[in-house]
Amino acid sequence: MADDTTLRFYAKNAETYAQHATTPNGAQLDGFLALVPAAGKILELGCGNGRDAARMLEPGFDVDATDGTAELAAEAERRIGRKVRVLRFEHLDAIALYDGIWASASLLHVPAETLVDILTRIRKALRPGGIFTASFKAGTGEGRDDLGRYYNYPSAERLLQDYRAAGWNKVTIEKIMGSGYDAKPTEWLWVTARHAA
Repeated sequence: MADDTTLRFYAKNAETYAQHATTPNGAQLDGFLALVPAAGKILELGCGNGRDAARMLEPGFDVDATDGTAELAAEAERRIGRKVRVLRFEHLDAIALYDGIWASASLLHVPAETLVDILTRIRKALRPGGIFTASFKAGTGEGRDDLGRYYNYPSAERLLQDYRAAGWNKVTIEKIMGSGYDAKPTEWLWVTARHAA
């Protein structure tokens, strides 16, 4: 189940959060898009202000942008000029519908005990050969940041175990230093997995 405190944070701070980062993810997003067929169907989980969805739409991808709060979905709609669905991860029930799934800085809010279930749902939603990219804040356990947001803070080893438990067998993890909304130095784990054809 989603963490209600975290969802309330994003709902309450949607306008400010939407203005925080407006440049799309760079190399990671470009690398993901290079692996999705031209005009392919992409599901974005946790689209936030819509910055990455806007970048995906430019070359003609069919983007299904979603977010867990109506307030952030509305912010994204204003940016991309099209409907953004309100969708919580645990309600994803699509079967073999997408060529790619993108989850930048969103699945890191999934309670650790339910991450395998969510990763399984995502695998089922991809077509055979589809690509899935997600990012997490590295760590060694669960916790909340100074803003009260829940994080699962996985290690690379733990993520690999969870992905394998969810049926993924083609997984790569890249470690990159960066930051986030809280402006603190952060080690990011970028995970790319391919649905076995």
